[in-house]
Amino acid sequence: METVQRNGQPRIVVTGLGVISPVGIGIDHYWNALKSGESGIREITHFDTSSLNVQIAGQVPDFVPEDYLDKKQIRRMERSSQFAVAAARMAITDAGLTVDELEANSERTGVVIGTAFAGFDAARRGLLDVWVHKRKPGPYAIVSSLTNMPVFHVAYAARATGPSNALTTACAASTQAIGEGSELIRRGVADMVFTGGVEAVVQEYTLAGFDAMTTLARHFNDRPAEASRPFDADRAGFVLSEGGAILILESLEHAMQRGAKIYAEVKGHAASNDAYHLVAIDPEGKGAQRAMRWALEDAQVAPEQVDYINAHGTATRANDALETHAIKEVLGDHAYATPISSTKSMIGHVLGGAGALEAIACIMTLQDQVIHPTINYTTPDPKCDLDYVPNTARDASVNIVMSNNFGLGGQNASLVLARV
Repeated sequence: METVQRNGQPRIVVTGLGVISPVGIGIDHYWNALKSGESGIREITHFDTSSLNVQIAGQVPDFVPEDYLDKKQIRRMERSSQFAVAAARMAITDAGLTVDELEANSERTGVVIGTAFAGFDAARRGLLDVWVHKRKPGPYAIVSSLTNMPVFHVAYAARATGPSNALTTACAASTQAIGEGSELIRRGVADMVFTGGVEAVVQEYTLAGFDAMTTLARHFNDRPAEASRPFDADRAGFVLSEGGAILILESLEHAMQRGAKIYAEVKGHAASNDAYHLVAIDPEGKGAQRAMRWALEDAQVAPEQVDYINAHGTATRANDALETHAIKEVLGDHAYATPISSTKSMIGHVLGGAGALEAIACIMTLQDQVIHPTINYTTPDPKCDLDYVPNTARDASVNIVMSNNFGLGGQNASLVLARV
């Protein structure tokens, strides 16, 4: 293995993974489902959707909070934070970390987690208490609704008293969180960082709100598994989902000293803003181009070295065409030789948690040398003319991968990971 530093800064590696997703809990279930092209999109069952146009989502059907938390914690913790702690505990086990090691490294361990809504459920309940039921909200109503609560709960579970941050850059949040988490190690203020993202807002308000924006896949209530169709000519919008993932980052030196297994290296990252429109994408995808180009520059990777791209790939009309255009602008002719796939074709859009789940898909691609497919790809679109690995997983030689996520408010983030 190369030197533990690059350009005088620590190299950053991934040593632990934890996943809560609509297609499975835990790395093995998640990755096997993705390779098999399984869809996690289902009819919503935990509330009445009869008044809604869209009645499907990517729910996590088999999450049992009691498997990870005691009853007191569950009462004080929103579903998004429950996901975060459960994934963090999986990652701790996966990384082979003991309680003694966590406590010994407490001040050198950071937490950076991305989310768009976090504890919105708590805010909703509190508002209903005050405005509808005319009673006092619960004592934890305000604090539980804050977007930094997943950070607190993971820090508590991991004994992490080092630097922390909550990224709330919409759908780009957890990709950016992984990048910012790596910066804590680069800057020398942490040896280990718990990072990733979570979201748990499959509810009436979010479904109705996104539907009002005409961004959700309508007319698929009777065939949910076919609803998410990234890059397909018949794509009709994204599918709202829930879930999350936590990655443990370490300096290469720290990981080697404790004999940790190493999944991948975080080579580079970048973020940008379109500064164009509240919800519409820059019509030339310039913000996306900047994020990708800067991430490659940060990684010191040439465009022609990229072996695979995990696309933002939401299945909206504008996003997929503009992302395709941006990839071609950044990679040039190499774009046509680069496999691209969308994890969202199977798990839907987990908003602030999407990037973390997709980063793990990239890491497992590097590990297994298998690219998961973009499912529901049946009709090519002339505006989306690249290789989207349609419907069936593919064996490939993959050493450098890029993961993209773009969010409302013009937020863009890209991450470059490498095999080690």
